[in-house]
Amino acid sequence: MQFELTEAPGMLGMCHCSRCRKVGASALAFVKAEQFRLVAGQDKITTFKAVPPYQYNRTFCSVCGTALGEVLSSLPSFPINAHCIDSDLPLENAFHEFVSEKPCWFVIGDGAKQFSEHPQA
Repeated sequence: MQFELTEAPGMLGMCHCSRCRKVGASALAFVKAEQFRLVAGQDKITTFKAVPPYQYNRTFCSVCGTALGEVLSSLPSFPINAHCIDSDLPLENAFHEFVSEKPCWFVIGDGAKQFSEHPQA
């Protein structure tokens, strides 16, 4: 799967929910839909549907298993796995979500806002 971004993501956040941790996609870069374009491999993307309290579906490459975030979203802005971006991101972490599910051995070492579940708008 290949994608292009016409601009850098607008925000970076860390998710500590059990499902993001298990797939190795806890670093999420939020992109605007009009700045994101799938270039190749859309037919190789598999979707795992979210169930509450989670609101974002998760997509995966069916060839290599890489967690992609929500690359098939129809929302105006959505999270993608920050590790799928090859270049450095000019961002600092803005928040931590689902800290209620964070393992006790992980220590949050930055001053970013923390939320028990998804941040409320």
